[in-house]
This record gives sequence, structure tokens and C-alpha cells, in this order.
Amino acid sequence: MCFISSACIQPIREQNISILFFFQIHIFVMLDLSQVCLDIQKKEVQGIVGSSVELSCIYPGGSSFDLNDFFIYWQTNEPQTVVAYLSENSSWRHEDNRYQHRAQLSLDSMKRGNFSLHLYNITPQDEQTYQCLVFSKPQELKKVWEVDVILHVAANYSMPIVSTPIRPSQDEELTFTCRSTNGYPRPNVYWINQTDNSLLDKALQNSTVSMNEQGLYDVVSTLRVQWAPNVNVQCCIENVILHQNLTVSSHPGEAPGPN
Repeated sequence: MCFISSACIQPIREQNISILFFFQIHIFVMLDLSQVCLDIQKKEVQGIVGSSVELSCIYPGGSSFDLNDFFIYWQTNEPQTVVAYLSENSSWRHEDNRYQHRAQLSLDSMKRGNFSLHLYNITPQDEQTYQCLVFSKPQELKKVWEVDVILHVAANYSMPIVSTPIRPSQDEELTFTCRSTNGYPRPNVYWINQTDNSLLDKALQNSTVSMNEQGLYDVVSTLRVQWAPNVNVQCCIENVILHQNLTVSSHPGEAPGPN
């Protein structure tokens, strides 16, 4: 199967199409197209950092398309070009530098009306709304299809590690520390009283969330409670996109471990 990717991009001096024509189209795409009577399809998709995702854009009816008569344009809502396809007979393709070697359109699929974008090696910065715009151009440029796809990006947090007091005295304040790294989006942190499964007061907690060099989040949460017999607590790291809760139990005098 043939793909349109950054490997197909030619330097500007080697383009065999009119640069002016492209910029005219680019300006047209950026204009307000609300006057075009066309239902806009809206979709949402989830992608995991480092993996690939397909942003679906399929023209209904399973039609056969002569790609010389169509212009396909993917952009973000910034707006920023992701990839643009002009003509099957043209060696010229366009991708923004940010998406080089990461964004692909399938020629074979496009001939069947499937203009879906394949996005590889997802990063947190890819989380935004993408627009698929399809124009017919036998005589004049006319938008025939549009799909808006919201990409939600997520990354699994590491299993929390909880540090616990060792052999505390009865008059000592107990301090528990919970750490988890390399997740996305920003987490929710809960401390739970394991005796009755109740949430502990937020006033007893201090959580710090920071973004690391990979654009992912690290979290450190500290819980301070008064000494009591048989104190059993849990630290829970919630990833709302993945519907994932990572929970670790611990109590003074024992090494931490997963629940």
C-alpha cells in the first residue's frame, strides 16, 4: 500500500506545481467556510503517547475517487497544516515540520473515499482538534466533505511508590509520601482510609505535579496524619482519560506494596 508521507516531500525548487496555487488554496482553507452548506462530522479519538492513531475521515457511500480532481487538506485548529495532498500526478506533497515522518495518508484508501490521517509516535502536544477538508477542483474549488476529530492523548502513570514511617512513636505525626511518574494528562490524587474506604481530608495532603522533559507529568503527594493504632492508608493515582486508578496500600512499619 502506498502512503503519502514526509518521504514524498520535494524541496520547493523541485515542485512541479504552482506555488501560488497552493498558497491560494491555503488562504482559502483558512477563511471562514461557514457559508458552505455542508454538515460537519465531529468525532473523538484516544491515543497513547508513543503509539499511533487513525483520525477517521471517510466520505459516505464508498465512492470511487479520481484524486486528480480532489484536494485533501488536514489542519489543526491553531491553525497549522498537518498534511496536504494536491494531485496524484504531482510529486509535491506538504507536511508541517512538526509532523514530518509522523503523518500519512494512504493513496489506495483515498481512491475509495477514505481520507483518514495516520499519526505516528504521538506526543502530548498532539492533543488538539484536527480538521479534514476535502475539496473538488475540476472547475472551481468546492468543499465537499469536512470532519473535525478531537484527539485526546494519554500516558500510563507508573505504579505509585509509597514511603511510610518506620516504627513511629505514639506522639509522632505520621508522614506518608506517594510518587508516580510519566503520565498524562494531569492526575487526580486521592488518599484513602483503608479501614472504611473513606477519602481522607484534602487539608491533610500536599500534592505537587510537575511536567518533565518528555512533556509528561510526575506527581509527589504527602499525607500527614496523627498517630493512631492500625493506621492503614492507600494512595490512588487517577488517569481520567484512561479510566485508570492505580492504588497502593501501606501502613507504618511495613514496606510499601501494590494493592
